[in-house]
Amino acid sequence: MKLLVVEDEAKTREYLRKGLTEAGFVVDTAANGLDGRHLAMTEHFDLIVMDIMLPDLDGWRLLASLREAGNATPVLFLTARDSVSDRVQGLESGADDYLVKPFAFSELLARVRNILRRGLAPLSGNQLSVGDLTLDISRRSARRGDADIQLTTKEFTLLELFVRRQGEVLPRSLIASQVWDMNFDSDTNVIDVAVRRLRMKVDDGHDIKLIQTVRGMGYRLDVRNELH
Repeated sequence: MKLLVVEDEAKTREYLRKGLTEAGFVVDTAANGLDGRHLAMTEHFDLIVMDIMLPDLDGWRLLASLREAGNATPVLFLTARDSVSDRVQGLESGADDYLVKPFAFSELLARVRNILRRGLAPLSGNQLSVGDLTLDISRRSARRGDADIQLTTKEFTLLELFVRRQGEVLPRSLIASQVWDMNFDSDTNVIDVAVRRLRMKVDDGHDIKLIQTVRGMGYRLDVRNELH
């Protein structure tokens, strides 16, 4: 999943970039609010981690600008200001969480992952939704818009994996181990055939294609209508 870090202090910015990259995320950075806004509005990010005290455009105004433009990307505020009023202002302004400096990286990572888990937009305890696709976990059923999708057991398991890891590129080896409980053999095309069949059921007849091929890497499910 892709994160944007907006932090003007170079050492902190690099510390966050390195730590989050080692934790498995793709990380872009910006050193001021204007650059952060440009990146947030022109690229897709699953989460923005931003300092409040930024040059050019502070975190409060940056977040307000994004929300006014219809950008709903989750935001985690970082700040040295730890008063209750500041924390309340951060959350009421549309931020998803608020972490006071100095902080342990393990706490930051836990908060990042917690926010990203919320991004699956659960409709209830047994449902997951991405765009107009909805999975009912207890009934093992799927719908896209108003239409039911008839899936085999393995197809539902594969689709559930994609939905739970929305936006992540899933290599064939991971799909094989998670869905078929087997090691991936590069000489077999079982994964490609299964994904192709699932894509026909999920995407045929829809302008936005959710299941995407990332050449040389694997597959992902994303609401962005773009292929690689």
